[in-house]
Amino acid sequence: MKKTTLILSALLCAAMGFAQQSRTDIKTNPLFSASSYYAYPGPLQQKLTPAPTGYKPFYISHYGRHGSRWLINKNDYLQPVAILQRADSLGKLTALGRDILRRLIMIRDASKNRYGELTQRGGEQHRQIAKRMIQNFPEVFAGRTNIDARSTTVIRCIFSMENALQQLLLINPELQIKQDASNHDMYYMNYDDPVLNKKKMPAKADEAYKAFGKKFLHYDRVMNNLFNDSSYWKHQVKYEQLYRRLFSNAANLQSTELRHTISLYDLFSDQEIYNNWRTENAWWYITYGGSPLNGGTQPFTQRNLLRNIIAQADSCIQLEHPGATLRYGHDTVIMPLTCLLDLDGLGMQVENLEELETRGWYNYRIFPMAANIQFVFYRKNANDKDVIFKVLRNENEATLPIKTDIAPYYHWKDFKDYFLKKLDSYKE
Repeated sequence: MKKTTLILSALLCAAMGFAQQSRTDIKTNPLFSASSYYAYPGPLQQKLTPAPTGYKPFYISHYGRHGSRWLINKNDYLQPVAILQRADSLGKLTALGRDILRRLIMIRDASKNRYGELTQRGGEQHRQIAKRMIQNFPEVFAGRTNIDARSTTVIRCIFSMENALQQLLLINPELQIKQDASNHDMYYMNYDDPVLNKKKMPAKADEAYKAFGKKFLHYDRVMNNLFNDSSYWKHQVKYEQLYRRLFSNAANLQSTELRHTISLYDLFSDQEIYNNWRTENAWWYITYGGSPLNGGTQPFTQRNLLRNIIAQADSCIQLEHPGATLRYGHDTVIMPLTCLLDLDGLGMQVENLEELETRGWYNYRIFPMAANIQFVFYRKNANDKDVIFKVLRNENEATLPIKTDIAPYYHWKDFKDYFLKKLDSYKE
């Protein structure tokens, strides 16, 4: 009994630690609250684990999210300005409201006709990732080796690919690069699954999410700081939508060069910033994670991509110097792929949304702008049948739900056996 009590106490302390960690992270650095808008921070792990004796890297298979971008919906920029300008013309703004309007106009003007496009910072992120990739694994990119690069047809993904490839060529001009961005590959690069899409937010999940949001999202303080007439904003303004768009602008500024001169986070209290993140974290988990609220099957949207990764790797393993397969796509792919692979236990199923943090599920650590997954393959020589590999999640060594005697490395045959069975178990 005493032993059981000690174990339960230890688990409770660990859970409390996870919850406190997210709050501490966001208190220390509000940029974490941006969720999917969080700008790629680079690897947290500074030194990678050496391979077992005699093994050398020979192939990399990669999927990366596009880098930092402008907001996609132009109304995220235009509507807040229009609402505050109208209120200003009626004398309904506070001094802070007028200053926020000034900043929003700057953001609106800078974003004009760039909606959803890669920012300068987004290009820099992919150049740096590519630079570290070739520096960490020079054997993979040596000489006249082949690089097969694919992108979705979206321009920010294409330019992310181009920035990475330019960086690789700067270091090794001999690289033989084949690149493409075609609807031909969209069935695995960004598959739009009609069946699973319809199951994303059933009544049970929708009710749970709305109840969760109602508990944590409160608008009065921010609106009263913007407007000098509470009756006006309550009856003349779509204040919930305005609030969300203001926070989106605050969160995404970090992806632009305007981050050096202005911020919008001062509009929100520390608790409001944290609560905004909590609700976004829950939404992403429900719609793309392993949430049992919708059956826990959303990660299988990436079954085509995982099969492609396996098939391409099996083909490239047959070659003496295969190089790398690089793919550039979206957050709505890399996040469920992370969960499908159950990297670092992130495929977890959590019924109670308030337990997400205590379980360590933080979206800003999973799929920031330029998030990436790299399978790095090793062998002793071209005839070696015991191919091993490790997975880098955002350039940090990650765990998989399979046994290994060489952690953080795994035997490729064990990976294939486990995940092909998992993929076959899903019935469309």
